[in-house]
Amino acid sequence: MSTSKLRNFSGFDSETLSNRVREELARRRMTRQALADASKISISTLEKVLAGRRAFTLGTIVRLEEGLGAKLLDRTPLNGNNGHAPDANNGTAPDGLGNYNRAAVSWLEGSYLTLRPSFGERGAVYAYRTDISWDDATSTLVFRELERTDKDYAQFGSVAVPHQSGHIYLVTNRHGQHRMIVVAKPTIQGEMHGLLTTLQSGRGAHLSPVATPIVMKAVRDLAAKVHYGRIAPSHPAHASYSALLRKTLSDNFAAFLAG
Repeated sequence: MSTSKLRNFSGFDSETLSNRVREELARRRMTRQALADASKISISTLEKVLAGRRAFTLGTIVRLEEGLGAKLLDRTPLNGNNGHAPDANNGTAPDGLGNYNRAAVSWLEGSYLTLRPSFGERGAVYAYRTDISWDDATSTLVFRELERTDKDYAQFGSVAVPHQSGHIYLVTNRHGQHRMIVVAKPTIQGEMHGLLTTLQSGRGAHLSPVATPIVMKAVRDLAAKVHYGRIAPSHPAHASYSALLRKTLSDNFAAFLAG
């Protein structure tokens, strides 16, 4: 059967869907292997559907949408828009994300070294990369986490930049399960300090809500070599990374309040 005859549930043919997947991969600078891992499908399946040798099933489309963080059939974003599709022609993010346009938030686009305390080793710092980019299809900023040693837990979602609070929100919403980063706008040193709220794995399948300081600093502003992964106290980068994290609370970018 030719590629043009392989139809999916929306009436688009497989070639159209394949082109959309390639477009999203290019926009996110994401490899096919990374998409296969994020979507929990085999690289063989992904290669076959992109080459037109296998039809897109509903299950494959849903998994690819989750892996990309964007819908392939109607271009409605999966995260952060309160269930409402934005008008892709007006170039303005929906009210739920702050009503911003690209010109107003273009300074946020780029790659960021992201630091938080390690959940697995006391005293260590966990470092990874967060990419923020503009998504033309949804007229919003989106983010994706990369360079994580625990790739299964890498997050992606929408970026809210409301005018009122002066803070930036990186929001993951996957099937109603939320994770949020709230950071202040950059300091003169280019650092964004704030808090991460998420779930931490405990014994067995037990999950507990946790909040922890987090710092994001543009990779382009870093003079030293960037290190990712678990940065133990013996690592050469530990002193500078942990100093950045300590500033979050010591300089009152965030606070923990006890009852």
